[in-house]
Amino acid sequence: MNETDSIARKILEQEKEGRQALALLLDKYLRDRDRILVQKTQMGTTEAFIGSVTLEWLANRLCFASQLPLFRQKLDSETNNLIRDGETVEEMLQRPLDWSRQAVLAQYLAARKSHKFPAILAVISPTWVDDPQALEWDEEGRCSKLAANFDPLDQNETVGLLDVSEKFSIFALDGQHRLMGIQGLMELLKTGMLPKYNKSKKTIGSPIPMEKLEEGFNIQSGYLQNLAKEKIGIEFIPAVAPGETREEARRRVRSIFVHVNLTVVRLSKGQLASLNEDNGFAIVARTIAVTHPLLKKKEGREDRVNFDSATVAAKSTVLTTLQALQDMCERYLEFPFRQWKSQDRGLIPMRPEDDEIKEGEADFKELWDHLGSLPSYQRLEQGTQTPMLRRFSHEKPGGEANILFRPIGQIALAQALGILVFKKGLLLADIFDKLRPYDLGGGFAGVSEPKSLWYGVLYDPNKKRVLTSRRDLAAKLMVYLVAGTSDDMERGNLLKDLAKARTFEDKAMGFDGNFVKPKEVGLPKVL
Repeated sequence: MNETDSIARKILEQEKEGRQALALLLDKYLRDRDRILVQKTQMGTTEAFIGSVTLEWLANRLCFASQLPLFRQKLDSETNNLIRDGETVEEMLQRPLDWSRQAVLAQYLAARKSHKFPAILAVISPTWVDDPQALEWDEEGRCSKLAANFDPLDQNETVGLLDVSEKFSIFALDGQHRLMGIQGLMELLKTGMLPKYNKSKKTIGSPIPMEKLEEGFNIQSGYLQNLAKEKIGIEFIPAVAPGETREEARRRVRSIFVHVNLTVVRLSKGQLASLNEDNGFAIVARTIAVTHPLLKKKEGREDRVNFDSATVAAKSTVLTTLQALQDMCERYLEFPFRQWKSQDRGLIPMRPEDDEIKEGEADFKELWDHLGSLPSYQRLEQGTQTPMLRRFSHEKPGGEANILFRPIGQIALAQALGILVFKKGLLLADIFDKLRPYDLGGGFAGVSEPKSLWYGVLYDPNKKRVLTSRRDLAAKLMVYLVAGTSDDMERGNLLKDLAKARTFEDKAMGFDGNFVKPKEVGLPKVL
């Protein structure tokens, strides 16, 4: 062995010994329950420490911001929310806690193996912070030291151990609902039951037993118990910095919370639909949006789908939005694919099997194949621009006010077609044999005129804008147009609801443009 090889071997051995020594030291420090390994960061004047803790530790040690001694005299003990009055409005750090989210978040952690929460932003505060007579405050009420005990392990003082013992209060500055969900999970693991609350933490319904989650999501009991040892990122900000008064520290912490939330750009409904890999209806809608001839992007023509916004502007040339497509898909396929919906409101649904998704895509594509045969949509292929077909007659320039070019009209039609196909057993081909002549005769157009069936239903003549609150009534009317009804009560209720929709200040608008008695409005002829 030459001298160079010998030197290289010694260097490698020294590195190996150094790593072994470091591993022994880290094992020793990491077993210390009162200190955690962190890295110090500095952005602007804000010093912070980043580390990780187990979910169990977080649930036991982290408090809500409102639980600080500063707020306790004004604390609602039931909800852990600060009582809002003239004395506390300046002390508020966070929006009120919504306890109805706890069960949803806890179930997400328990049932979804690919679960992930972002890091928690926390404030660490030693007991002396809340004692004006403590030695750490000078005569002017200014702090003489950082409100955190950091023991560096390197020469640059960037990596070290942070004291998180009981001498320190730690509360969530950003992530209070994540904390709430983790606490709910720990309660589930401890008691075997997950309570359900409303927003103000009043118990509603029966608690969810662990067995139901294990059966419903095919989860092993041992897996759930291991969740307590999972780790989550946490960033600690000292409650007070050297030289600050208590008031200056409070304002700094509060401003950090505001800045964190202001700099976060929340996803729009359309963007959520674009990214959602769990909701079967979103997956199917996304596929049809980019593959169906009527909707997909083509060179030489305007885009047909808005993938970001949930609404369509008056001058927009798009036909629909991705969010509307998802809503259409859900309302059309909700009967054959009930399992795609979560049993618990707000819980993220489980991704359907691939063969189910392919089946849903085939059904939704067939729907759009037939929609594409409607004369109104055929005009798009002939070069007519959507703004002309969508705008109301009173707009400048005026348009045909066709509800097939409004997301709410598209969703109502899909909802009606789902009922006709999957509940009443009609064939799409037969349905559209009736809808094409109806569309050709202007049945879906002129919504801003009294002669239209959709006047007062999908159009508000007082505010001269789209009306979304009567979408279900519009769907029922579409079902009636195609299939009629032999049920006298159903017909009576539909007549009553239509008359109510067309009644303004105790006067009902007839289809001829004249005011009539509500009972004289009548129903349209069945196609």
